[in-house]
Amino acid sequence: MPPSLHQRAVDDIGRRIVDGTLAAGTTVLAEQLATDLGVGRSVVREAVRVLQSLGFVTPVRRVGIRILPVANWSVLDPQVIAWRLTGADQGAQLRSLTELRSAVEPMAAELAAHHAGSAAGAELLTTAATMRTVGRAGDLDAFVELDIRFHSLVLRASGNEMFSAMGGMIAAVLRGRTELGLMPQHPHEEALQLHVDVADAVHGGHPQRARDAMELIMRRTIAEVEHIWKDVPRSA
Repeated sequence: MPPSLHQRAVDDIGRRIVDGTLAAGTTVLAEQLATDLGVGRSVVREAVRVLQSLGFVTPVRRVGIRILPVANWSVLDPQVIAWRLTGADQGAQLRSLTELRSAVEPMAAELAAHHAGSAAGAELLTTAATMRTVGRAGDLDAFVELDIRFHSLVLRASGNEMFSAMGGMIAAVLRGRTELGLMPQHPHEEALQLHVDVADAVHGGHPQRARDAMELIMRRTIAEVEHIWKDVPRSA
């Protein structure tokens, strides 16, 4: 289903803010946005409400709509991640998200091995086995959706609600990598086996093995994409 007029307005304004066309600290009139986008002011008002909830803008009475800096953004929101992955700070965004995953997911796997029930462990095993079959067949779209499911299952099985809430973020990262051509058509056999190893360790209740295998997955991920951010400076 094509995006609605409202969603297209949100997307357009959001991307303009991310790429700096609408710079932080500046103000813009709703009337001007409506003219630029070719939509009615009611559409812009609804879009601004969404962007305000994401920390991108704040309405200023009798002045207009003020653009807010990155420090105010909901940077873990999947929509914000998608915009940033296609924007000028793509490298920095990918680095930040990959480092966050590397810090959290090994611990999540360790906790999952402690706390996951047999049903969750069995689902992980099934998902990892299907990933291997689909990955070897070269069905990248199906593989990515299974990969999202696998990592989301690990986060949920950890029993930590903060980790579980990161599922949408990881889905946005993995889909973004795919759209940017940063996922191999045929995943490496070692990567496929490591997912099986994580699932087996979680199902069998072996926390250190689960953590170690997930740590290796994250290190492989960094090795595959770190060339994107090699020369990108870090935030001050």
